[in-house]
Order: sequence, then structure tokens, then C-alpha cells
Amino acid sequence: MNTVMLKNVEVGTGTPKVIVPIVGKTREDIVSRGKALADMMLDVVEWRVDFYDDVFEIDKVLGTLAELRDALKDKALLFTFRTKKEGGEKEIDMELYTELNTAVANSGNVDAIDVEIFSGDEIVKKNIDAIHAAGKAVVGSNHDFDKTPSQSDLVYRLRKMQDMGADIPKIAVMPQNKKDVLTLLLATEEMTHFADRPIITMSMSATGVISRLCGEVFGSSMTFGAVGQVSAPGQIPVEQLNQSLQILHNAL
Repeated sequence: MNTVMLKNVEVGTGTPKVIVPIVGKTREDIVSRGKALADMMLDVVEWRVDFYDDVFEIDKVLGTLAELRDALKDKALLFTFRTKKEGGEKEIDMELYTELNTAVANSGNVDAIDVEIFSGDEIVKKNIDAIHAAGKAVVGSNHDFDKTPSQSDLVYRLRKMQDMGADIPKIAVMPQNKKDVLTLLLATEEMTHFADRPIITMSMSATGVISRLCGEVFGSSMTFGAVGQVSAPGQIPVEQLNQSLQILHNAL
């Protein structure tokens, strides 16, 4: 498997790398949060820009991003606009989505950008091509907050992300029961037989918490933790998450 470098973090080897979200609404909140996370034991910070009040003004986004980049010191940064249809805070026109992602990639102030793979192949290709042209990585994503698709469907979605050129395919689904969590884990393990790059999978909510811990066993290379704020149900406080990941790593 090819690994992916996000600044000084090598994704796809060792324990799953820990991502912590920033969901502030104002520049002051976001930059302050970045300063607080800069020295914590985590690997990647995700700026969930769909929470930002001024997200539709690209100049303001770029200004806040520059301040956040400085605040985070050497932490890797993932930039994400999560659309309303995939559980995000706001709706966005896909042309503006592309313009925003392209401007952020060209700023040089992020290490990876999230692209929702089922936004239409033409739009997705424009986003991925622009992000790669700027020398940045793409996390290709898909989220289902209502259910867990079948194992074959989950593998299909992850393989499509890889085929579209995402550097790190990512899928998050909602379990209705414990069997749904097993479906997600089985799909993750199956995908490792097709993947030539790191993948991220998770089953959300309290029922799916185990999926956020056992990625190294089943094949998920990254996981999301919380420092106070959460961006999805089931995220674990980062200190407890690091301890659990290390326990499993040492046992393998």
C-alpha cells in the first residue's frame, strides 16, 4: 500500500492517525481553537468550514485560514466543507464549492481537502484535478446519517473514491444495530484487498464507537477524536482515544 504524507504525518502505517475537528463560527473562535490544539497529542486538525459564518466569502475564508495555519504551528490541516445533504451545516452551489476548494488549495495553507465523491463525477473531477494541481491531497468522502448500506455497496463506494483519484477514501455511516457495525467492519477488511492507498471508515453514534478504535485491525488508517467539540456522533475524547489506539497497537 502507498502511504500518504500530510505534512509530517504518514497516513497508512502504524496506529490510526487522530483527526480533531474545529467547528467554530467566527474567525476569533476558529483561531483560538487552533492555538489550543497546536500542542495537543493529535495528528491532523480538520477545519469544518461549513460551520463558519463567513464561509461564502472566499476572501474571508482565506484570511481566517492563514491565521489558523499560523496558530496550528506544524500540525497537518484538513479543510472540509460538509454539505447539507451529507450531514453538514449549510447548502452550497457546486460551482462555489469548487471555487472555494480550489482557492484554498492554491493558498498553500492546507495539507488536504475533503471532496464529497457523490457530488457528480464532473464536479468531483474538477475539484480533485485542481487540488492535485496545487500539490495537495484529497480525502474523498461519503456520509450516510440514516443507515448502513450493504457490505457490497460500501465496498463499491470506497472503490469509486479510489478510481476517481482520491488519495484517502473515507466513508462514515449510521448503524441501526450492532450487526450494522459488523457490516462496516467487514467492508473495511474487504476493501483492504482492493485498496492501494489508506482508507478511513467509521460507524457513527455510540453503537459504532468500536469502529473508531479498531481501525488498525480492520484496515482504517485514521479516526476522529474530540477535544470538547464534536463534528459527528460517537467521537471519543482524544486522550482516551490515544490510549485505546496504543493498547490495541501494542497487542498486535
